[in-house]
Amino acid sequence: MKKISIYFLISLVFISCKTDSKIDNEIALINADFEVERFDQIFMETSPENLPELKADYPFMFSRNFNDSVWIRRMQDSLQIELKDEVQATFGNFETEYSEIELLFKHLKYHFKEFKIPRVITVTSDVDYRNKVIATDSIVLLALDNYLGSEHKFYDGIQQYLKLNFRKEMLVSDMAEAYASNYIYQSNSRTFLDDMIYSGKLLYFKDVIIPFKSDAIKIGYREDQLEWAQANESYIWRYFVEKELLYSTDPKLAARFINPAPFSKFNLELDRESPGRLGQYIGWQIVRAYMENTDSPLKQLLTANAEDIFKNSRFKPRK
Repeated sequence: MKKISIYFLISLVFISCKTDSKIDNEIALINADFEVERFDQIFMETSPENLPELKADYPFMFSRNFNDSVWIRRMQDSLQIELKDEVQATFGNFETEYSEIELLFKHLKYHFKEFKIPRVITVTSDVDYRNKVIATDSIVLLALDNYLGSEHKFYDGIQQYLKLNFRKEMLVSDMAEAYASNYIYQSNSRTFLDDMIYSGKLLYFKDVIIPFKSDAIKIGYREDQLEWAQANESYIWRYFVEKELLYSTDPKLAARFINPAPFSKFNLELDRESPGRLGQYIGWQIVRAYMENTDSPLKQLLTANAEDIFKNSRFKPRK
């Protein structure tokens, strides 16, 4: 009986690997050609005389509330010139980023047949890190000045836990998250569990759409932070259950365990050892368990409610 079980397990693994390989081959054959429009460079290299032509090509980039003198001053501003140079020094020919974005688009086209390749436009945003990526049906704006490296001088004064992800390795992950938020259905959040499952959906979306990126990149942790979360997963889960947090409607729980923060707030001595957003991490593991135990299609997951996902996940934390 034991031998039969082993052979059955091996056959399941073999079938799974064969299926994954077939999907990978199908995704590789998808055409996802696009051009990167380097508006950040084009704008700074445009002469004042040619500004009307540029505005005609990119009308959505110029607010009607400002006259041309404002844009001309920006072209000639020494800080903007330095910003353009720093972006160019960091991103160079954009080849690596192009390859990763192309893979992201291929995965989106495979899983969402209605997906159309958008215009990809790079910009600078005066380090508006709350809007690093804006994705619509037809345009994606990438604010490259938010990805110059965690210790870049332009980020002086910004808290370290935020600067951690101001690196170019995060660009495609932020793109995937922007698309995830467009595809995922979210009813009005009422409980801590709702917030955790929504975060878990966002991160599982990345598992599917950018499988070529590490888990640390997907969630925006350093490797040691991810290792801490994995090593303490059972303790985190026990805390959430014993403190009866799952169905709590306390709005402070999002600040403690979901929103960006330097560490999670258990109100224990170990707090400062922990990474922030551990509620997101646990939600991710619940959603992964749900997908493993139900074999649900991705689109069905994105519209499923938190309670159903949790109950059918049969989630057990790693020990």
